[in-house]
Amino acid sequence: MARIPGVPREKAGPMVKLVYIFMGRGMKKMTGRAPARGSGIEPVEIWAYQPKMLSGMGKFQQAVRKGHSVDERLKNLIELKGAQMIGCEFCVDLGSQICRNSGFSEEELLALPRYRQSDLFTEREKTALDYAAGVMRTPVDVSDELFARMREHFSAAQLVEITALLTVVNLDRLNAAFGVGSAGFSEGMVCVPPDRPDRPGRPASASAANA
Repeated sequence: MARIPGVPREKAGPMVKLVYIFMGRGMKKMTGRAPARGSGIEPVEIWAYQPKMLSGMGKFQQAVRKGHSVDERLKNLIELKGAQMIGCEFCVDLGSQICRNSGFSEEELLALPRYRQSDLFTEREKTALDYAAGVMRTPVDVSDELFARMREHFSAAQLVEITALLTVVNLDRLNAAFGVGSAGFSEGMVCVPPDRPDRPGRPASASAANA
């Protein structure tokens, strides 16, 4: 359960109610299934305490997601990696199912935490995942050598789209801060675990687990 409840539909304004409707439909289209727990749009319900921020965030996300210079498989892959790195349980649950629904195998999801050692990803994909990991670190850790490798595989326009997508993923730190948990989109199936540093009182994360 999140640390604060979201804005319930009956207390939301007209614009926010429309967002709830469209987001619910969008989630079902992307995942191909209903959430096992809750509404499936809990982060949106928390953003709804600030409708203007919700609107601005939505417009930014929409603009970034309309980019078409990078293939969907790669975008789904780096978005899931970014979500894993910020420790967002909601995001890795959702992202795992989006990847699966778009054609990823269970083996690919299991291999993601150790993608460099896997032959299931191309060198282009591995380089993009290296870049995603560097961008998502705090502070950002993108060396000249890594950027040069990215330039071997991606145009300037593609680099901007990839980095903008990772910037969108960073917005999901709100979910992690508010403790928004898994909605069960990957219930009963392989789900990439959030990558969290071990802290006293918290068990170490497994390399992969069922949601």
